[in-house]
Amino acid sequence: MTQTETVPVTATPVGAQTYAEIVQFYSHHMQLLDNAEAEEWADGFTEDGVFAQNVKPAPTSGRSTIAASMRRGVDRLKNRNVVRRHWLSMVVADQVDADQVHTRYYAVVFETPVGGKASVYLSTTGKDVLVREDGRWRIKYREINHDGA
Repeated sequence: MTQTETVPVTATPVGAQTYAEIVQFYSHHMQLLDNAEAEEWADGFTEDGVFAQNVKPAPTSGRSTIAASMRRGVDRLKNRNVVRRHWLSMVVADQVDADQVHTRYYAVVFETPVGGKASVYLSTTGKDVLVREDGRWRIKYREINHDGA
């Protein structure tokens, strides 16, 4: 799914059980990132997963490359004594087939310096292609668009 693609009018929302699984996946996934567990967070991507952002010149491809990139990012935050919390909501999930779902969501990132007050760091929209691998959801393709970029 690319930035110019839209969900077809005939999209079929996932059932309640699948929706609950996806929301649980996202909650765990974001908490791993907020806890600076970059490698565990990257395990939420398929081996050949892609992470694209409209503020980066090119997508990051491959779980190990995504993990290394995120490790650098969370280490920079630790060095700045800043905590970030990713708040993901408004999840729309459409069934493609039994093992593939397309999602769209909003994400807000809060940033709090040690001893300081929380503030909104970033507002984004996201689109994921999720696939079921070995009984669990993983991200095959993620596109994050930063508002105002």
